[in-house]
Amino acid sequence: MSPKTARHLVVAINPQASFGKNEGAGQQVIDALVAAGHDVVGVQEGNYADLRAKTRAALRKDSVIVVVGGDGMAHLGVELATQADVPLGLIPAGTGNDLARHLAIPLGSIPDAVERFLSALGQKPQRIDVGISRGPDGTETPYVCVLSAGFDAIVNERANAIKFPKGRHRYTVALLIELWKLKPLSYQVSIDGKDFSGEYLLVAVANSQSFGGGMKVTPEASLVDGLVDVLLLKPLGRLEFLRIYPRVFKGTHVTDPRVIIARGASVRVDAEGVIAYADGERMTPLPVEVRVAPLALQVFA
Repeated sequence: MSPKTARHLVVAINPQASFGKNEGAGQQVIDALVAAGHDVVGVQEGNYADLRAKTRAALRKDSVIVVVGGDGMAHLGVELATQADVPLGLIPAGTGNDLARHLAIPLGSIPDAVERFLSALGQKPQRIDVGISRGPDGTETPYVCVLSAGFDAIVNERANAIKFPKGRHRYTVALLIELWKLKPLSYQVSIDGKDFSGEYLLVAVANSQSFGGGMKVTPEASLVDGLVDVLLLKPLGRLEFLRIYPRVFKGTHVTDPRVIIARGASVRVDAEGVIAYADGERMTPLPVEVRVAPLALQVFA
């Protein structure tokens, strides 16, 4: 590869991707990118805040940020790439990988994903929409997949408070606890100024089709239409909830009359005592406002 085509690549690595099962993925990616003739800076830290700060410091105007991990790392990459106005590359090595799935990046093979990225790197990056969430303190945070503000966000919050068991099993425990306590909450929801307030179990503001490792919560959502798809699930009993839940993986839940999906460019969601999550990351207590930044993110995919 000639020096004219070499790129400055900042590779941010989550060593705990897939709960540590892909510990060597970061170095594998770095070795492949160096072998392809690129100028590579690898960044790996013990916590998310330090990783964000060090990665941001390594970026230049001509950089491409490459994240190795799951949806949490994709979230980090979207945040930094949007703020620095640099392109993003994604090597999926986590458990969810929903952004990679939506962009048709190969899953389950680091070499295949790197090959796809290197091929895309020789072309013009594509542009996709970004959702911008704004919390009550005015802080704005970009996200690219799904912002959760209902039952799934409550489960996430519970899981983060559990000390044992470790790994993905804590999410199972959290799910069982919250399922036992399952009850709808009173929401104030506005979509492009239209009122959708009511009692709901699930509220999701989706920029893409899926979250949670392929749950097609909004199967018709697009990354390039300048809109978000908002899912609202009306009250259900526990058994009814368990019946509809598996259908989310195929997207067939949308035929149930208790499922509402509306589309808009600006959304406001409020409910008492709920912490919003986006792309699996803790965001802000409600209320939250979401707007779309059309085609604001450059992606090599």
